Amino acid sequence: MGSSLKKKLLAGLTLSTATLLIACGGDNGGDTDTDNGNGNGTTTEEGENGVTEDEIGTENAMEDFSAGDTFYSEEPLSFSFLYRDHPNYPIDEDWTFYQMLEERTNVTFENTVVPLSDFQERRSVLIAAGDAPDILSNSYPGDESQFVGSGALLPLSDYVHLMPHLSQRIEEWDLQEELDQLRQADGKYYILPGIEENVRHDYTLMINKTVFEEYGLEEPNTWDELREAMEVLRDETGNVPFNDQWQGNALINYAAPSFDTVAGWGFGGGVVFDDDAEEFRYAPMEDGYRNLVEYFAGLVEDGLMDPESFTQEDETAQNSFNNLNSYVISSNSQTVIGQRESMDEIHGEGEYEIGKIISPEGPAGPYVGGSRFIAGFMLRADVAERDDFLALLQFVDWLYYSEEGNELAWWGEEGETFERSDEAPGGYMPLDPITYLGLNPEGSEHLQEDHGFRNGIIASGGTDELLQSVMDEEEIEFQNETNANREVIDPAPPYPLNEADQEQLALIGTPLQDTTETYTLRFITGQYDLDRWDEFMADLENQNVDQYLDIINNAYQDFQSNQAE
Repeated sequence: MGSSLKKKLLAGLTLSTATLLIACGGDNGGDTDTDNGNGNGTTTEEGENGVTEDEIGTENAMEDFSAGDTFYSEEPLSFSFLYRDHPNYPIDEDWTFYQMLEERTNVTFENTVVPLSDFQERRSVLIAAGDAPDILSNSYPGDESQFVGSGALLPLSDYVHLMPHLSQRIEEWDLQEELDQLRQADGKYYILPGIEENVRHDYTLMINKTVFEEYGLEEPNTWDELREAMEVLRDETGNVPFNDQWQGNALINYAAPSFDTVAGWGFGGGVVFDDDAEEFRYAPMEDGYRNLVEYFAGLVEDGLMDPESFTQEDETAQNSFNNLNSYVISSNSQTVIGQRESMDEIHGEGEYEIGKIISPEGPAGPYVGGSRFIAGFMLRADVAERDDFLALLQFVDWLYYSEEGNELAWWGEEGETFERSDEAPGGYMPLDPITYLGLNPEGSEHLQEDHGFRNGIIASGGTDELLQSVMDEEEIEFQNETNANREVIDPAPPYPLNEADQEQLALIGTPLQDTTETYTLRFITGQYDLDRWDEFMADLENQNVDQYLDIINNAYQDFQSNQAE
């Protein structure tokens, strides 16, 4: 199949029983709009399953709850909550966040605290034992699939019509098609993610801009321009210009969309969708994947990239960059800050300018991957039997999807914990004695550690303005430039799987991915000559790649037929 064929990519997922089970999309299955067609986010009479407010527990719920309203219960409410504890900011029940949340809503949490180190395992045990809290936080799309068959989770798609803030965002941010990707084989979805207004771009290349300028090189816009610039650096300095961290997994992940494929951290199920043939194909067997591998193998072969990039510890690559032995490295917004601090210590403050560049354009076009969905929540199935079930829906709707709830989780209350200020790049300045991300540096208390805001559990998603409130000017400019010059690749259509197919797909998919990773590493690092590509393809065929694709394509076709009916 030629590289000119347009494919949709299933990117950003990991190959596991949970995340292979990408759920089905399509229309909302109901007869009503999520907002009565008026765009103001008010609730409708009836949802996808035909349920109305009259059929569920409405105790302590607000009447005529609409987008823009603050949820408040006249009687104190308490919901059990699964909290993933982070060692950098251990939970404190006396955090200012909890105090402000109770004052604002009259709601408190009964926290089940689980360490970050074994969060997923402990969550699975709690759900299997029937001991899960009401709200299962820090849940990413794909996490829910392994629990759906047991009936342990609430089909949240049945109740979105009772969540006016979410309904408003679905309409205003054009989210319905993306939410439909979360649907399981029964046509429902069981998780509501945190939602960002636009895709947030993070991982990309960082270059030593001072060195590039010294040799008259502009920031590369394409992968070919990067190669040409590194040829100059190699010849002029005698160094290998590119020494990477994260063992190349970030690199080939963010490069993959521009080559029309999936790879690295974004390999997922390893499939791409061929629009013309209306079927999934195994990405490593397509032209785009080979082009990707050949490009990076060529860099290594020509002394432009250190082959140790794909096996070494991250610190080795960082030290190489910091000590001017290399000039290109993968990065994100946090590592830029860390490496800038290290270079200032080594060479003197401001001696070298370093920074991220927009992920280069490749042979497929100016494409990047990404999703607007991040960690959100699931609800235990039997919360639907609570007398205050509607109040619970209204509360999580306000907390996760209203601008007011988002701001509270991120920053607290204006005039109490922060102020709006032009002195802060993102417009938010912590008030004394609070400090955060170098803002108000004389502060003695930390926004996360001492007050519980921006905790990564509930502070999940929001408007561009809110997301940029924790970015510096450089990062804000990077986000804006990427949005202006790159196109986020479309997601592949979903292929809902039954339990038996889920298990079979995982059994076949794991060795297929292992084989792909082994050959990819050896091709790129020069251990295998690219003349052995046919051997790679034969090994995939011998490991039942055709059966793997049959399962996926049959599930896809079944879903399409069901939607047509």
